Amino acid sequence: MPVKEVTVFKDGHALLLHEGSVAADKDGNVTLDYLPNPVLGTFWPFADDPNARLVSTGSSQQVVSVERTALALRELIEANIGAQVSITELPLSSGRPDGMPATAPVTYDATIVSIPQQSSEELRTTDPDSVERLPVKGNVVLLKTARGTKVVGFDRIADVTFKSDPKGKLGRDEFRNVLTLKLAWKDKPKETARVGMLYLQKGIRWIPEYKVTIDGSGKATVKLQATLLNELTDLTDVTANLVIGVPSFAFKETADPIALQQAMAQLSPYFQPNVQTANMMSNAIMTQQAGARMGERAQAEPAAPGQPPMNLGPEVQGAGKNEDLFVFTLQHVSLKKGQRLVIPVTEFSLAYKDVYTLQLPFAPPAEVMRSFDNNRQGELARMLAAPKATHKIRLTNDSGYPLTTAPALILRGDRVIAQGMMTYTPIGSRSDLDLTTAVNVRVEKSERETKRVNNAERWNSEDYARVDLSGSVKLTNYSDKAVDLEITRYVLGTIDAASDKGEVTAVSTFEDPDAIPPGGYPNWWTWYPWPWWFQHFNPVSQVTWNQHIEPGKPLELSYAWHYYWR
Repeated sequence: MPVKEVTVFKDGHALLLHEGSVAADKDGNVTLDYLPNPVLGTFWPFADDPNARLVSTGSSQQVVSVERTALALRELIEANIGAQVSITELPLSSGRPDGMPATAPVTYDATIVSIPQQSSEELRTTDPDSVERLPVKGNVVLLKTARGTKVVGFDRIADVTFKSDPKGKLGRDEFRNVLTLKLAWKDKPKETARVGMLYLQKGIRWIPEYKVTIDGSGKATVKLQATLLNELTDLTDVTANLVIGVPSFAFKETADPIALQQAMAQLSPYFQPNVQTANMMSNAIMTQQAGARMGERAQAEPAAPGQPPMNLGPEVQGAGKNEDLFVFTLQHVSLKKGQRLVIPVTEFSLAYKDVYTLQLPFAPPAEVMRSFDNNRQGELARMLAAPKATHKIRLTNDSGYPLTTAPALILRGDRVIAQGMMTYTPIGSRSDLDLTTAVNVRVEKSERETKRVNNAERWNSEDYARVDLSGSVKLTNYSDKAVDLEITRYVLGTIDAASDKGEVTAVSTFEDPDAIPPGGYPNWWTWYPWPWWFQHFNPVSQVTWNQHIEPGKPLELSYAWHYYWR
């Protein structure tokens, strides 16, 4: 039963719709040898036939005969029961039992009669508590010769010559998981029935990738392509829906019992009206988290015994669950299991502007610095020294599509400028792409303690000193054109003053991702056992400036703050 439509999510789950006319048995029921491994609660079979109604769907293990090409002498003999042959039989290798010397190989004509075997019923009789087993074939063959029926071990047969062309195929019994759709027919059952099933299973992923070409004058051409990875089932001429965002699958780690196995492989605001599986999903409004990074390792999922591991490629961390749902629909997609496919999705133009940003992270108080050893003090000094501005482009998403979290290759004309990470950007919002360090903008930062007042505050019968500090940031634009620079300075404490109309706010290091340096929470934060009273007195504050700096012009920004210590 072919796949007609698939909705693919970025986390590797896919919603598959199988539908087609399938042969029915004499009772009018449909048996399929493809048994999916769906997420619990997502398996929905159906009958789309005006003369038949789906009564039930069951899964079971059945013994089926599978025809395979005979590759060995034993298999050729087994495939040609009843054939006239000439057998060359080897002598005993170490002499006869009566001590006489071994004889030479003998050749004689015979008819292949059978290979003895114990049936499944016979095996169950000897062990009634055992599960059903396949028949066990013996290691000898019965041959009809002129002298009677001869029993010969396969290891004694050196050569077989068939009197006529032998059969090359062999039917072998195997256990297969099958799916049976029981149908109730209005009249006499027909030879075929139109049936289908819808289910969610992990095994197909799409990885989005952007190419952003800027013209230097405020216009960016954005191309989106998708890399499809299929480890689930063959797709032939299907409708593929690629979804930005991932709904919450509460039971994604739990296999539906219909699968007959415990092991389970780990898998837009507008859905097109003619797309069936996309309409099964709903919209969700969420927010984008910062800090998305491309995973460094490929995702290799555990596989069921006897199956190769599932490899759905690298993950783009931070993508999917914090995005609005949006779908791109592609027609006539074909992709076999185990294959990869890169396919263009869409292209559009966006307005952009060049921006420069400078973030100055907070540093530990002097009292904390003194508790670090020399190595840690040197490491901290290197982390905080020589701050540099970053050149970015700020895209305004006025297209008809949200921008999803994905790698982005940035070009100017035919020249590659950088590769960055596009973060999720709803329609009408803005997104920044890092280009490079702004080496033409020189940054000089200086700070000093201006005053210290002992016993400035008393709380819980304890006295606390107040430490006042001041700082300045000197910026010089050495490029040949003016730049718009966004400067943010974070401090541990309370900002008292800021020059040039700097905007002062208090933030939380645990909630505001911009307060955390790139790469995560600062390493030095864990070097010190912060006292319980520290955050009672000392918030994390930030001051932000937006400045226009002409070529060759210096600009100095100043600020003052204080913190408490015991």
